[in-house]
Amino acid sequence: MSADPGRPGGFEAATGATQALPAGPGRKASVREAFEGLLQIRRLMNTAAPDPLAVPAAWERRRPVRAVALALEAAGLPPSALNAEGQRIATGYCVGEAERQGAVRVDWLGPVGSGAAYASREALRECAAVLRGLGWEALEVRGPRNRWHLEAEPVP
Repeated sequence: MSADPGRPGGFEAATGATQALPAGPGRKASVREAFEGLLQIRRLMNTAAPDPLAVPAAWERRRPVRAVALALEAAGLPPSALNAEGQRIATGYCVGEAERQGAVRVDWLGPVGSGAAYASREALRECAAVLRGLGWEALEVRGPRNRWHLEAEPVP
């Protein structure tokens, strides 16, 4: 994957669970380059698949949180973010591990009073469409207090 000059140790996809990553043309170029790298991995590793680009590669299956976060960021969806005190400061997707091994949970979160909960179902459907287009199963789940989230995993 590509290096991100603003981050020591290389590129990190925005999961929405950390502080905001630097925005701007440099970040967009890094995301685009990383996503193109992911597609190249698919081309090289999925040679037995009828459409190598439609199936997550082994790299994605081993790092599903990173792969899903990269896919969502590359699609132009906004990640949520935290400030230095751990308070949510941006509305967007938040990717983390699901309870089932190999699965990813995608929430739509925002600052208190942002209305993110009301917008979550439609926003998560947009996230699901992106993921399904890349070979991920994305199920809408209603959890406690009627809050929606996605559970995504690579197609078998």
